[in-house]
Amino acid sequence: MILTVTLNTALDVTYTVDALVPHGSHRVGDVTERPGGKGLNVARVLGALGHDCVVTGFAGGPTGDVLRSLLAPLPPRDALVPVAGNTRRTLAITDRSTGDTTQLNEPGPQVSPAEWAAFLRTYEELVAGAEAVALCGSLPPGIHVGAYAELVRIARAAAVPVLLDTSDEPLRRGIAARPDLVKPNAEELARLTGSREPLRAARDARRRGAHSVIASLGPEGVLAVTPDGVWRAAPPAPVRGNPTGAGDSAVAGLLSALAEGLDWPERLARAVALSTATVLAPTAGDFDAAAYAELLPRVTVEPHTPTP
Repeated sequence: MILTVTLNTALDVTYTVDALVPHGSHRVGDVTERPGGKGLNVARVLGALGHDCVVTGFAGGPTGDVLRSLLAPLPPRDALVPVAGNTRRTLAITDRSTGDTTQLNEPGPQVSPAEWAAFLRTYEELVAGAEAVALCGSLPPGIHVGAYAELVRIARAAAVPVLLDTSDEPLRRGIAARPDLVKPNAEELARLTGSREPLRAARDARRRGAHSVIASLGPEGVLAVTPDGVWRAAPPAPVRGNPTGAGDSAVAGLLSALAEGLDWPERLARAVALSTATVLAPTAGDFDAAAYAELLPRVTVEPHTPTP
């Protein structure tokens, strides 16, 4: 079983319009709702890949009820912890004329100390039966900034590999707890390390405690700095579409390949193919299965040699 943690779950709402015009009135074409938040997106992709997956985190209020009802028929199993506050919504507006997406993210609900304690009890029970753990996304109000560091230490104490995908101070503190893998994007790495050169920043992140660092470079693929070597992985060609959830699909690719015992080049190829196939999907958080199958053997994975 793979466990994904989403402390700040969301109900993802996607609107599709012919053309998004600032200050204008728009007639919405398609509307979709689905359980969201980074860890839930990861779990949905893992389920589609055939992996047994459990999701935990927080859900509450009327929006949380809708989220859980939409989650019920999906492969990931629901181990979300109830809170008194209302789960947030995220709104994605997709412009058909350009293929671009505009995203609006609400804040999460306030989490009380008692609710956090209840979550920790659930998390410790689930980690005991997990083969890997993903800690994903932002922290809702009320959760202390070292929360992910605490969760990393619990997973490590149970000898369960743990991946951390967050940003800013939660990332800084989480890395110090020595997760097995972190997956920041280039901007998150720059804010963490002060360097905008991805290789230098990724190496700095390893020195801060991360066992391996997979730096997302957007349409250019990923840079991996691991104890076994440094690689660059890239799709065969840039694609246009909705990037929402692409990073989460990359996390799912890394976790699924880890669970299957694949080597680093195979892990990176899967991550990049899934990420690119998600950009091509019409709905946020999905991946295009046919595109994934076509892309996987065409992803370029090469040892990375820095330019002198």
